[in-house]
Amino acid sequence: MCTLIGIDWSKNKHNICIMNEAGAQILRFSIPHSTSGFSDLEAKVNKLGVPLTDCLIALETAHNLLIDFLWSRGFCLYVIPPSVVSSNRDRHRSSRAHNDDSDAFLIADLLRTDRHRFAPWKPDGQLVRRMKAKLSLIDSLTKTITAYSNRLQAVLLRYYPQALGLFSQVKTQIGLRFLIAYPTPEAALSLTYSDFAGFCRSHGYTQPHLLPDSYAQLRQPVPEPDPVVTLAHKEETVFLAKLLLEMVRHKAREIREVQKLFAQHPDQAIFDSLPGAGDLLAPKLLVMFGDHRERYPTPQTIRALAGTCPVTIESGQKRRVRFRRGCNRDDRHTAQQFAKASVREAEWAAAYLSLCLARGHSKSHAYRCLANRWLGIIWKLWQSRELYDETYHLQQIRRHRRR
Repeated sequence: MCTLIGIDWSKNKHNICIMNEAGAQILRFSIPHSTSGFSDLEAKVNKLGVPLTDCLIALETAHNLLIDFLWSRGFCLYVIPPSVVSSNRDRHRSSRAHNDDSDAFLIADLLRTDRHRFAPWKPDGQLVRRMKAKLSLIDSLTKTITAYSNRLQAVLLRYYPQALGLFSQVKTQIGLRFLIAYPTPEAALSLTYSDFAGFCRSHGYTQPHLLPDSYAQLRQPVPEPDPVVTLAHKEETVFLAKLLLEMVRHKAREIREVQKLFAQHPDQAIFDSLPGAGDLLAPKLLVMFGDHRERYPTPQTIRALAGTCPVTIESGQKRRVRFRRGCNRDDRHTAQQFAKASVREAEWAAAYLSLCLARGHSKSHAYRCLANRWLGIIWKLWQSRELYDETYHLQQIRRHRRR
């Protein structure tokens, strides 16, 4: 017989309920989130005299030191989504009142009665986990860079508008280095053309034919700002430019590292063959699918996780289709971004998007529909370990239409 262990985890402590397959509680206790607490859990389980293969543990997260500890000890783990736990809170009581102990009991009971609904959890391989961490950092850096760039642009508009159009964007490395070296209009006006060209050349500027126009813009007369404002914003400009420069450079390094890791993965060719995936979306899609093909036995499972497929509610003669809110939002963003990128390179994707728009869908809805179609295709390629072939796919579409 299996021993079922439900864990309601939190930042500082974990509540644990152990029950048998008949639903009777064997033990209930809590442990601190510490090495001694983890060892205490292991010791209490060992006292039961049950083989580790028969100890099934369920909790609501896969991102915790506790799950790393349990996996290293050889326990069989299940990760139950918090939404499933929340929706089942009224199965043992008429109200939805709950506490940590009752949630631990509920998690163990779900494992006892509904184990067939959940797949045993196991971590992805080293390459996928490293890529996932780096891609998460890249996304976070992208948001932060955008926020600080907007702040820097607002500051420059206030006292130094000439610097905004010198290069393609204010957040380019050469643009940020220029602001660090010449943070005021007075400093920029002291530059001769040869000085400006020498600065750009020393920092690897690749469009020298644009230098005359850029220099002319730098010397373009503009209303003079208040000297006090210039003095105050000069310090902020240098601070923001240095901060942004470090983040931009680190983001570029992380992208190169992701590409190196991606090139080592055995499934790299599958995701690299997708039209429009590029240097970031291909690794993101690989990380979304992961290493374990049994984790997503049907294309509908990955579609539901990414939130690209809608939720249909039918009762009697009523039928309602609504937006799927319960999903992994990062995966949904990745799927939709890939759908947008694919339109430029895949003929059928552009045609399908136009069809969705003609039906009255919004752009976001249309891209989500296209992402839903793409996830089914990628799932099939991933399961069969085949590369994407646009010609073959178009033949399949024509064959399907004839049917």
